[in-house]
Amino acid sequence: MSQPVIGSFVHAYLICSRKVWLMSHQICPDESHELLRIGRLVQDQAYAREHKEVRIEHLALDLVCRAGKNFVVAEVKKSSRALEAAKMQLAFYLYELKHMGIHAEGELLFPEEKRRESVVLTLELEEKVEAIKQEILQVTSQPLPPPPVRNRYCNKCAYAEFCWA
Repeated sequence: MSQPVIGSFVHAYLICSRKVWLMSHQICPDESHELLRIGRLVQDQAYAREHKEVRIEHLALDLVCRAGKNFVVAEVKKSSRALEAAKMQLAFYLYELKHMGIHAEGELLFPEEKRRESVVLTLELEEKVEAIKQEILQVTSQPLPPPPVRNRYCNKCAYAEFCWA
């Protein structure tokens, strides 16, 4: 039985397929990595009055609140540097919730930038999410990680030692 795709896999996959393989095989990143600690701190301290992390099956949603009759699912990020990956992670949550019969709206929150961005699950986004899920399953089912490929995120990655040490 394969491991289910989770939201952080979607985010990681769009940055680096090797990273998603490492995550899916429970290989921990450098826990003392400064940016990793800052990201966790921002996630813990931002929006302190809101309800925090809601778990539904394999989903770990940063924030869930009501806006009128609708649910709003929010994803908190330290920065918008990997905006497309963050957007697809949130689209993945909306897609999975929709298949559970829960219709929600999405919002990306960047507290340090005092910025928020709405994400609406369109048919096009649903198709992208489904394709990404299949690609992630292909990568994570491999016995070995993909070879490292340097990209613009490598110098700030907590897994860098697994690729470049």
